[in-house]
Amino acid sequence: MALSNDIVLRPRFKLEIPRPNESILKDFETAKNTQKEFIVTRIDDHVFIKFPKVQQHFWSPQLHLEINKVDENSSRLHGLFGPNPTVWTLFMFLHFLVAGIFIAFAIWTYTNWSLKKSYAIQISVTLLMVLIWIVLYFAGSIGKASSTKEMRLLNNFMNNVLKID
Repeated sequence: MALSNDIVLRPRFKLEIPRPNESILKDFETAKNTQKEFIVTRIDDHVFIKFPKVQQHFWSPQLHLEINKVDENSSRLHGLFGPNPTVWTLFMFLHFLVAGIFIAFAIWTYTNWSLKKSYAIQISVTLLMVLIWIVLYFAGSIGKASSTKEMRLLNNFMNNVLKID
C-alpha cells in the first residue's frame, strides 16, 4: 500500500482477504488484549487503531478499518488513515468558514463593481481567503507528511494482525 499520494490528505485503501470477517475481527480483539503499543477499538465491523494518549500529538494519525463480509470465506477491508476526528472536524470547519467568507465577499465585490462603487476592501478580503485556504491546505499536507512514520507503524501493525507480508 502506497502512502505517497500528495493530493489526498486522508489516504484510503482496500484489501480483499480470503478469510471470514468474524475471524479477522477476532484477530483484532486478540491483538487488543495482547499488546500495549496501540489502542484497538472495535464497534461492529469497524476497527479503530490509534496510539496511546501519551504518544499522541495534534496530527497523530489513526487507522479506521471497516471489514465487510463478501461471502462465507472472504472479506473486503476498507482502510482510512486520518487525524483524530475532532482535529479533522475543526480542519473542515475552518475550510467551510473560509469558503463561506470567500463566497460572501466575492458576491459583495461583484455587486460593488457592478454599481461602480469602491471594492478594494472586498477584493482584498476575497484574495485573503484564497491565501488562507492555501495555508490550510499546506498545513494539512505538512501534518500528513509529519505523520507518515506513524501511518507506517499503524499499517505494519494491521499487516501483522492480518498476517500479510
